[in-house]
Amino acid sequence: MTTKSTAKRGPGRPAAKTPTTPTAITVATPKIKTKTKVKGSVEYELTKPNGAIFMMRNTSYNLYDEDSGEMRNVRYSANEPSIFRDEQTLNPIRSPIVFQGGKLFVENAKPNLIAFLDNHPQNESNGGSTFRRVDTIKKVQVELTSEFLVVDAVGLLRSKPLDDLLAVAVSRNIDVDRPVEEVKHDLLVYAKRSPQEFIEAFDNPVVRTKATVKQASDYQVIKVSPDSVKWFDTNKMIVSIPAGKDPVDVFVRYLLTEAGSAVLSEIEAQLSK
Repeated sequence: MTTKSTAKRGPGRPAAKTPTTPTAITVATPKIKTKTKVKGSVEYELTKPNGAIFMMRNTSYNLYDEDSGEMRNVRYSANEPSIFRDEQTLNPIRSPIVFQGGKLFVENAKPNLIAFLDNHPQNESNGGSTFRRVDTIKKVQVELTSEFLVVDAVGLLRSKPLDDLLAVAVSRNIDVDRPVEEVKHDLLVYAKRSPQEFIEAFDNPVVRTKATVKQASDYQVIKVSPDSVKWFDTNKMIVSIPAGKDPVDVFVRYLLTEAGSAVLSEIEAQLSK
């Protein structure tokens, strides 16, 4: 009888294990306290700058407190959050307030110093005469307006007819008996220095009349002398000039009166021939 042997299987490959995801460990991150950054600053300036450095005395003063309805003593201390003396510690740090070049810039992070200066009796807004707070927005607006006026004035110098430019030049006693480029250069200097005045000159009747008087004198329509202005052809006096007065200025003022309007019309008619 044949015995059937059964071979025993070996243990074989172990069953694959499902990988386990490691448990995440939560670590508490400590909160870091960051100092709040306050951008910008408030500008103060001396009403009368006197040297490179001005050290203003850090003296106390009384201020009416609307919240309490009482007068309270005020002083500035760098290490105190309040300007009211009764809210400060017994050991305040007193430090001088220094203007450099007539200016003092206080960071917005120092509201106590700003409050102290804004309410200070020597602040111009409080009737004082030592310093003032600079309105930066207004300052920028003024600077922009000034720059735009210069641009407008220079634009008129480039666009206005030559006769109009010469009229303005004559009114400014600029020598017009030169090359046009030289006259325009002098007008450019005038336009940049006094842009508003330069712009208004084109609509000023005195400017136009003064140019007419000069042209009339150059073309021998009138004769201007220190004591009188006369017609050139008849030598008849039009107006007498008081001693010490500029004859052109006196004559221009006369021509712009009702009595002199007829003379101005006659001069313009002779120049147009």
